[in-house]
Amino acid sequence: MKIDEKNEYNEALTKVPQVTLVFWIVKIAATTLGETGGDSVTMTLNWGYLTGTAIFFAALVVLVVLQIRAKRFHPTLYWATIVASTTFGTTMADFADRSLGIGYSGGSALLFVCLVAVLAAWYWSEGSISVETVNTPRVEGFYWAAITFSQTLGTALGDWMADTTGLGYEGGALVFAGALLVLAAAYYWTTVSRVFLFWAAFILTRPLGATVGDLLDKPVNNGGLALSRPIASAVIAVFIVGCILLLPQRAGTHPGQPETAS
Repeated sequence: MKIDEKNEYNEALTKVPQVTLVFWIVKIAATTLGETGGDSVTMTLNWGYLTGTAIFFAALVVLVVLQIRAKRFHPTLYWATIVASTTFGTTMADFADRSLGIGYSGGSALLFVCLVAVLAAWYWSEGSISVETVNTPRVEGFYWAAITFSQTLGTALGDWMADTTGLGYEGGALVFAGALLVLAAAYYWTTVSRVFLFWAAFILTRPLGATVGDLLDKPVNNGGLALSRPIASAVIAVFIVGCILLLPQRAGTHPGQPETAS
């Protein structure tokens, strides 16, 4: 099989986007939307954390099934699934932290263990946790489980950083943005595993988005800007749709994947 034909075949099987700057921009916007959207349902509509969690979990299950059944990469479907995972992560983390009373530290620790368990099972099954292996229903199951736990963990970490440490939403956002800059420097100037850097960045973009979302919609006396949650969510959603339409993405693999030999 020729190189071009093989690359086209791999792209047809790979249903995740290329990891580029556009990917990270949309990812951070999606995580911010997850925070404001989740809060819109649980707080603004006052449906509560349990109801919000159930609604977004149902949406996530439907979208993951559609994503797995799809034959190729569809940007709109992929990012809709990401948004569903991040809104579910918001309401689930809030339910665990506040309704179950285990606190931000306890919730973060529990979710970290769950995420490590999923990644370990994925590695044990496939010998890799690189997104370049996301081309079978079984691996997609691992992928979306890891995505969902990382989103939920990110929410708990963002709340822990903003509230427990006393840094507030602005301080928390700066800490996570700084950590992402460190990862970016490691990507460009070190030989640290690209797979490790990807998952570390993926996890840290969630609390960054969570703290930015909280900064936008939380009351002024809590350190927020008290913007309307539904309006903020709508603006962010329009931005994401614009990115998808104006900055087309193609199916890709993990950065740093070895080139196909001729």
